[in-house]
Amino acid sequence: MAKILVIHGPNLDLLGKREPQVYGKFTLAEVNKRLKDLAKKEKVELEFFQSNHEGEIVDAIGSAKKKKFVAILINPAAYTHTSVAIRDAIAAIELPAVEVHLSNIYAREEFRRTSLIAPVAKGQVCGFGIDSYLLGLQAAIKLVK
Repeated sequence: MAKILVIHGPNLDLLGKREPQVYGKFTLAEVNKRLKDLAKKEKVELEFFQSNHEGEIVDAIGSAKKKKFVAILINPAAYTHTSVAIRDAIAAIELPAVEVHLSNIYAREEFRRTSLIAPVAKGQVCGFGIDSYLLGLQAAIKLVK
């Protein structure tokens, strides 16, 4: 069974509490449950990883191929706009990555409108709330099947 690594970046552990008008009222556990339900239907396995620390995210990406993942679904959150290290890790592993965001990063503050991850990702889904994750997972599955 194909394995996909789902990476949630900084502050996503605060979903449901942090700026619900921007990010929604659902929790990270609810996001993961919806993803698990879709994965079961699509017959893929998911592993979830959340960290507020850039180096931990880089380590998770760097070990993904060795751990037999076939793709990465990533919401780099604030690191989207700042992390050359995460960008370089995705480029280095040669696995397809799909970038997702709950909010439309292009309709927000100017500094959020640049993604360092997008040039090395296979695609990006943003602005659809929890459905961004589901659409991103569907895209990742299609890339590897």
